[in-house]
Amino acid sequence: MFTEKSFDVFAVEGLDERMAAIRQEIQPTFQQLDEVFQHVLEPLLGEELFIHIAQHRRRTTYPPENTWSALSRQKRGYKMEPHFQLGIWPDYVFMWLSCIDQPKNEKAIAQALLDHQELFEHLSPDFVLSGDHTKPKVEELSPERTEKLLIRFRDVKKGEFQIGRIIKKEDPMWKNPEAAQAFMVETYKQLVPIYQLANQASFAQVEN
Repeated sequence: MFTEKSFDVFAVEGLDERMAAIRQEIQPTFQQLDEVFQHVLEPLLGEELFIHIAQHRRRTTYPPENTWSALSRQKRGYKMEPHFQLGIWPDYVFMWLSCIDQPKNEKAIAQALLDHQELFEHLSPDFVLSGDHTKPKVEELSPERTEKLLIRFRDVKKGEFQIGRIIKKEDPMWKNPEAAQAFMVETYKQLVPIYQLANQASFAQVEN
C-alpha cells in the first residue's frame, strides 16, 4: 500500500534518482493493487484487462511530477480507449476513469455520456473531476461541471475527461491498508457502468 515514502519520492532531485525511487517505492504497489482490481473488475465487465505501468521513457531531463498505472482492454496500450487509472501526485493518490490524449472516437464517447448523465447521479458525493491529466487540480462533481467538461472533451481537440476519487496524503485511511484498498475497489466498481457506456460508444463507432 502507499505510505509516506511513496509521497516523498517526489522530493527526490534528478530524473534518474527519482525514477529509481518510483521503481522501488511506487511501482510494486501499482502492480499489487492493479492485480486486485483486475481480479474484481474482469468478472463484472466480462472481459480481460491488462496492467500498464508508466515508465516515463520519453523524459530526458525533468523528473516526473506524478506517476500512474492503468487497466485497459488493450494489451499494447491504454490511451486509445477509456481506461481505469491508479496514480499518485505529491499530495494525493487518484483512482480515475480516464479519457485522455485524444482517444479514438472521443466525440461518440462524450456524446454518449452527455446523453446519460443520470449515471453520474448514482456516484458517491466525494467523487471528483479532472479536465487535464497533466495538472493536479481536481473539481467537485456536479451536474453543471460534468456537462461542461464533457462538452469540452467532445468539442475541443485537447479536451479530456476524468472522473473518480482521490485519497489525500494526510488522510488517516493510509494507516489502515485494508480500508484504503476497499475504498479503491469500491471506487472502480461505482465507475463500471460509466466505463461500459463509454467503451460501448467507442466500439459502436468503429462498427459503423
